[in-house]
Amino acid sequence: MIDFDRVVIRYPRASAAAIDTVTLAAPRGAVTAVVGPNGSGKSTLVRALLRLLPLSSGRIAIDGADLAQLERRTVAQRIAVVAQRESLVFPLPVWEYVALGRHPHEGPWAAAPSRTDATVASALDRAEIGALAHRSTDELSGGEWQRVRIARALAQGGEALVLDEPTTFLDIAHEMAMFELLARLAHEGMAVLLVSHQLNLVARFADTMILLHRGHVAAAGTPADVMRASVLESVYEWPLVVTRDPAIGAPALLPLRNRGPRSPFQTP
Repeated sequence: MIDFDRVVIRYPRASAAAIDTVTLAAPRGAVTAVVGPNGSGKSTLVRALLRLLPLSSGRIAIDGADLAQLERRTVAQRIAVVAQRESLVFPLPVWEYVALGRHPHEGPWAAAPSRTDATVASALDRAEIGALAHRSTDELSGGEWQRVRIARALAQGGEALVLDEPTTFLDIAHEMAMFELLARLAHEGMAVLLVSHQLNLVARFADTMILLHRGHVAAAGTPADVMRASVLESVYEWPLVVTRDPAIGAPALLPLRNRGPRSPFQTP
């Protein structure tokens, strides 16, 4: 569905490429997770998919068609994206904000969806924010705002959902509910591509993990392939062990206390 083929992205005046010859695929019917430390290039991939960054070389394709050659409306009809950061110029009722997800599927003069629109109502329910429908977006907590943004993406529909740190601001229950929802969407045939720092949650739910390090793919494969102490320690530069999730047996990362030289983040 979504393919990054030997993609290179370089920011102006940067000494090294932010993304250097990265190849990955997010097929339908699977959860594909991109993980890695801060600055590894994860969000850069999402920005390139949104065409906010030009490619230095390589290609991004949607079902084999070059992203650069597709009309924006066509892409929006097929892929919904929840970026890491977003702010509104002015507040909107939550229902109206979620209904904006239907815009790519309507003509330029189409009326706004009614309050009984089934797609919008379903998106609100699936994101568990039906009770917030009549609230204003400037009255929401960080976790509520994050779920409202995801509801808008669900209302947008399409064949793929791309999310950059979708569980930011969410508590444990809503983190789990979000990953359960993403797994259901993949089971229903959607391509789910997500960027996340939550390695242990990703290992529970992802079909494929891609570990980035300084713009390169350090490891890729099943969670068991990627969640190996020797690989993760070298990428995250911190002592750790990989054990097994007692509930389902998925690999789980356990960071250790650093008994070596003092970290610059430690207090005297």
